[in-house]
Amino acid sequence: MLKIRKQNDRLHTDTILQKISEYDIFKYYCPNFKSLNVKFCSDLRKDSRPSVSIGVWNNKLLYKDFGYPDHTFNCFSYVQQKFNCDFYAALRIIDCDFNLGLANHSSDVKFTMGYLAYKQKPLKLVQKQTIIQKRRRRWNKDDKNFWSKYLISKEILLTFGVEPITHYWINGNRFTCKSITYVYRFGNKFKIYAPYEEENKWASNTNKEIIQGYKQLPVKGNLCIITSSLKDVMCLFAMGIPAIALQSEMQMPKEETIKELKERFKKVALFYDNDFNNPNNPGQTMAKKICAKYRLNNIIIPDNYELKDLSDYIAHFKSTGGLKTLIEVQI
Repeated sequence: MLKIRKQNDRLHTDTILQKISEYDIFKYYCPNFKSLNVKFCSDLRKDSRPSVSIGVWNNKLLYKDFGYPDHTFNCFSYVQQKFNCDFYAALRIIDCDFNLGLANHSSDVKFTMGYLAYKQKPLKLVQKQTIIQKRRRRWNKDDKNFWSKYLISKEILLTFGVEPITHYWINGNRFTCKSITYVYRFGNKFKIYAPYEEENKWASNTNKEIIQGYKQLPVKGNLCIITSSLKDVMCLFAMGIPAIALQSEMQMPKEETIKELKERFKKVALFYDNDFNNPNNPGQTMAKKICAKYRLNNIIIPDNYELKDLSDYIAHFKSTGGLKTLIEVQI
């Protein structure tokens, strides 16, 4: 007996991918996605710093949010997450929006209307706790070769809670360190730093309340610098200059933080990255806003040096003499 196949039976991931690609789906529903393996800001959660990339994994495209590991999706589960729907509904949304004609569309108008509503009012994300675990290893020559470029000793690294690791886990997902990798410890929070990696260079479960280098500050002093990273903080520490770094250059310091620093130190200055080759220069754009609000001096590496930050300056000149002079002149 001949069985008549219902039109909706044709609605399957295989039949969809015969007509359009995974790339097409991500490109349509993920507005911030521009190119493969180029990080961008998530539109599924509040994300002020690019932490998401889409790349090839096991011959499939995979969406991965390095700032929120629970958000790892293929193109179909991404649509599910975006519209908070079940798997079959996600297929119907794709079928309808791309006009593939694989299913009965009599009731699918609500999906496209739902998409328009989503663009106007994004879904609220309930943040889950991110748990990071790590496996420590012994220090070796590769570590010394890397950190000594910045005049940062092993003693300084230990002072700031930096350890070399072989593996780490994010919510139970295991990652193997392909090159030298370190963990920065802030109490029970961690930041992973893999300086030679492009894709998994950073991972963390820290929050904006954690100020890097704060616990290592002296009670009083002549100068305290607010800089871009813990690496820069340690470089300044090696020079005898106390410093702190927020979790992001795009973060505005709290008024109480600046007030406390001004009470403890005679001078407080800012020393952010100088992205000389970036016309938008986000580090200096934010630095000017902070300095204007709190009346701080802004220390800048001149563009003609073609160096991004103070640690690059030290690595390039293999000395801190010129940098000390640069700081003294600008404060």
